[in-house]
Amino acid sequence: MTLPDRLLVLTDASQTSGRPLPDVVAAATRGGARTVILREKQLPSLPRARLAAALAEILHDVGGTLLVAGGLDDARVSVDGAHLAAADPLPAVRPPILGRSCHDAASLRRAAAEGCTYATLSPIFPSASKPGYGPPLGPDALGDAPLPVFALGGVDAARAVACVAAGAQGVAAMGAVMRADDPTAVVAGLVDALRLGASR
Repeated sequence: MTLPDRLLVLTDASQTSGRPLPDVVAAATRGGARTVILREKQLPSLPRARLAAALAEILHDVGGTLLVAGGLDDARVSVDGAHLAAADPLPAVRPPILGRSCHDAASLRRAAAEGCTYATLSPIFPSASKPGYGPPLGPDALGDAPLPVFALGGVDAARAVACVAAGAQGVAAMGAVMRADDPTAVVAGLVDALRLGASR
């Protein structure tokens, strides 16, 4: 199964300035976001499952896709896939969509060998949200990836065009959307930039 669009939005409730995460995600969908990765790994199982259910409803209403970082314990909540951290083991039951966070070429090759649907590669640019993963890799790291790769880390609309031109399937955004006063406008700008980059 392939991802339906070129933008992944990753959640981080600690960056929303107190706004409920479902409100921020709903605003992002109004800008065109259709694939969201729920992180919030610090939450206990039940509150995280409830949050996943709320986001799934928002996304499914617009034909979108909800992925959950590390998977979800509660089988009563219907999600579309999982996104694994770099060191996470493969799940016992493979979901329809399976992504992995990668930070170098070797981890991209590993994700491809595992049969992952896609990978994120970070940090591509300097980013306040990704401070501990070494120096920025730059867009050149996106070329010749062995699976669809999404550029993560410091990506804005202008940089999104460069990422797609360098060979990325698309981009992933977290802080830029979570911190935005107007997530709808930020996402709309990214969607337009990705459309432009893909048409070149």
